Amino acid sequence: MTTGMSEAADRVTGGAAALYRLMAWLSPGFPVGAFSYSSGIEWAVEAGDIADAGTLQRWLAVVIARGGLCCDAAIFAHAHRAIAEGDDATLRATAALAVALCPSKERHLETTSQGGAFVEAVRAAWDCAALDRLATAWDGAVAYPVAVAAAAAGHGVPLAAALHAYLNAAAANLISAGVRLIPLGQTDGQHVLAALEPTIADTASRAMATPLDDVGGAALRADLASMRHETQYTRLFRS
Repeated sequence: MTTGMSEAADRVTGGAAALYRLMAWLSPGFPVGAFSYSSGIEWAVEAGDIADAGTLQRWLAVVIARGGLCCDAAIFAHAHRAIAEGDDATLRATAALAVALCPSKERHLETTSQGGAFVEAVRAAWDCAALDRLATAWDGAVAYPVAVAAAAAGHGVPLAAALHAYLNAAAANLISAGVRLIPLGQTDGQHVLAALEPTIADTASRAMATPLDDVGGAALRADLASMRHETQYTRLFRS
């Protein structure tokens, strides 16, 4: 009885630790510089594609379901599984594809800068063998979803929970950019995040079932926005 109670307590403690780390890593205050990127939303606002809460929601729904975040979600799932299973070949292929999928110079800067900053911050406070495995398997720039997935798998955070949290945090960051750029009130931003909940859940579910060879997106206007932002005359964001 004592042993059973101890094992149950360990499971509860382990779950709480995983949740604590996940909340810390995906907090707006975690030092990855996410606040300085808009993934092309700044150009979309200037061009008139995004003008209010409704158009912001529709833009992000496409990005999440069929664009960059959809790709990131599938990459995240494969990287997490590769770390958990000790599959260095798949981890290397996933890390390489994550970088290759970037449609623009700014998108590449965004994901690799955040990925590098994330690895550095986690090593400083929550280092784990999974990050060493990632560094051994892949010696190139690390994309953000690969970095977060590796740390989550290395600390025993379940894939489904980690992926949902990652997508929610990414969507919240883009909404924050939209709130500042349009501008919108904070309550409008929360309405947009709430409305995107089914899209995030569906994308996470599809991502976990998508083969690595099938990862890709079709949000062409969003990709164009990230390219055109590079030459935008006045910019507040890095992407």
